[in-house]
Amino acid sequence: MLKTGMIIAERYEIVGKIGTGGMADVYKAMDHKLNRFVAVKVLKPEFREDTTFIKKFKSEAQAAAGLTHPNIVNVFDVGDDGGVYYIVMELIEGITLKEYISKKGRLSIKEATSIAIQVSMGLEAAHSHGIVHRDVKPQNIIISTDGKVKVTDFGIARAASSNTISSNVMGSVHYSSPEQVRGGYSDEKSDIYSLGITLYEMVTGRVPFDGDTTVAIAIKHLQEEMVPPSVYTPDLPYSLEQIILKCTQKSVDRRYNRMEEVIADLKHSLIDPQGDFVKLTTVDNDAKTVVISEEELGEIKHTPKQITKPEIETLEKEEYDDNDYDDAEEEYKPRSGRKSEKKQSSGRGLTIATLIGGVVLMVVLIVVFGRAAGLFGTTGSSKTESSKTEQKEETSSAMVTVPDLVGKTEDEAKNLANDAHLGVQMAGEESSNQEKGKISHQEAAAGTQVAEYTTVKYWVSTGTAQVTIPDLDGRTGIAAQQTLEDLGLQVTVQKEYSDTDDNGYALVDPGYVYSVNPAAGTSVQGGSSVTLTVSRGVDYGSNAEVPSVVGMSRDDALTTLGKFIDIQITEQQSTEAAGTVIAQDPEAYAAVDPDQPISITISSGDQAPSADSTASTDSTTSTGSTAADNSTVTTAPASDSASVDTNWKCTQTLDTPSGYNGGAIRLELIQEVNGEPKASTILDGQNVSFPYQLDISGAEGVTSGTIYLYEQVNGDYQQLGTYTVTFKQAD
Repeated sequence: MLKTGMIIAERYEIVGKIGTGGMADVYKAMDHKLNRFVAVKVLKPEFREDTTFIKKFKSEAQAAAGLTHPNIVNVFDVGDDGGVYYIVMELIEGITLKEYISKKGRLSIKEATSIAIQVSMGLEAAHSHGIVHRDVKPQNIIISTDGKVKVTDFGIARAASSNTISSNVMGSVHYSSPEQVRGGYSDEKSDIYSLGITLYEMVTGRVPFDGDTTVAIAIKHLQEEMVPPSVYTPDLPYSLEQIILKCTQKSVDRRYNRMEEVIADLKHSLIDPQGDFVKLTTVDNDAKTVVISEEELGEIKHTPKQITKPEIETLEKEEYDDNDYDDAEEEYKPRSGRKSEKKQSSGRGLTIATLIGGVVLMVVLIVVFGRAAGLFGTTGSSKTESSKTEQKEETSSAMVTVPDLVGKTEDEAKNLANDAHLGVQMAGEESSNQEKGKISHQEAAAGTQVAEYTTVKYWVSTGTAQVTIPDLDGRTGIAAQQTLEDLGLQVTVQKEYSDTDDNGYALVDPGYVYSVNPAAGTSVQGGSSVTLTVSRGVDYGSNAEVPSVVGMSRDDALTTLGKFIDIQITEQQSTEAAGTVIAQDPEAYAAVDPDQPISITISSGDQAPSADSTASTDSTTSTGSTAADNSTVTTAPASDSASVDTNWKCTQTLDTPSGYNGGAIRLELIQEVNGEPKASTILDGQNVSFPYQLDISGAEGVTSGTIYLYEQVNGDYQQLGTYTVTFKQAD
């Protein structure tokens, strides 16, 4: 341990110790040459005598020193001074992401997405240099005091082109990929898996796999499916959950191929949270699950083995400290008197392990295909029972009836499923009328016929949820209705004229919330009925002036027409942006009876109107026929401008993207505002000519941004390229 005041390499003065890891200690130091504070990682004394390890320590530090990126803790220097081997790094004042999650419980969706994007950018930079981190976890992600996110600890990173990554190196087992805990080759996709686990923890406040030992956790990574994060975070956007699930696929082939794809989907999720744009590779839907009986499993377990399980031994001996500030080096302990033995046995052990693995695989294949061919019995070992089973399978259609699991406990459901030769899996929890702990509903309906050994998913009731009516004063009727529906309440909307003040003005403007019953602050059961009353403003009798709503969005128009009791809505294809009002009847400023119908026409953009393109609002109707239920949310205005209107403008020209085939275009703008990415849509589903001249507004005071360009191909948008654009304040 170095003492305060010591100087390394006649340059770095030790100020104090700030962290420790398995292989090195980390100190804060003053770089007297450049007059700045730095972090110095110093190799622990017990590892300084091993020349092989020292060589690796230096080479890894040199590889990390080649990385320079805003989201990576930069490495400035590497060397040794009198046997003290050190790495000099950028000093970041802040806390680790692990500490941040512990303080907040779980992060907001926007915050978690922003952090994930910044981490992904840092990892993308490393991967582009052929370097894999291999220990991505919240402990190795630092959030600086100014809100920047940086990835640290590339100490065990190795050039991806090297095929000599040793199998005994693994980061914290909670975040390790299946191939890492298995001791296999790690590449960029291992970092993608670990990032997915980290994102899971950010949005849920917990890791998906936990256990009493590292071995137990590692086995879960290999064998168990994770509980969907939306079970713990019900308001988790669909797209973000799909991103997490794709990152954490056990098969590397089913994950994202590159970190760039992760970044693109994360940014897209900010714009379209509930979108179904994440493409998950599905397994063969025709493949049937083969359930191995206890007897057959016993045969596999008791297959003679000539060696012990090296992977499990390695895991049992590994110890991890989840609170390490900078713990990234390979776990290494010199073992005296065993070097020659390891050299002699390593090749032989690998050969034997390979042969044994082949034998076990053959046994599994024999059992599986033997079962499919009817060679194994399912309930007993006698020839008579096996013969009966074979005859039954030959005459059976292999279809079984799904039992009714609703209202049953999980144990009862498992017994019913076993009797029916089915599997069951909990898909999540939900509030319902069923007793807490009982199954509330199942994916495959009771009584339906499914293939034998199909897995039936079910949901467990958390009981009837209690909902508190929120304070809706000052909100539009449209927004208030959506808020109540999001809480799982049944909403009936009605309109009433408002009381007036002493000057004759309405206490509540037309289109805004007048009252709610039950009142704000009242606790009700989920699914209860709520009456939302929207103001009609001042009662002027049968003589009311029609406001102008052409050019407004659908929801804004309905709010503006709050005085009118019956609003007929139709859709029409046009060149205007989808969701924009293009016509009204009666015309603006006409005097009409507000109790009589009024109609507005909404643009469907360049798409044909939907089959059911007419809806009406009525003061006594329920949610199903109110305007809010049929509303269209648009993110693109009629012209090619972002969703903000400021004096900061961009008029750059976009060149023709590579691979463009003339299809409809979607343009999205991402800008970093106050440390968080802000997204807006510029164009959506329009045909343009390239080069394309932009004329858009950006966030106030933000001088740059990134344009993401997508082309519509076979109904789906495919990203063709990105453009870095700059904004200047208009005169």
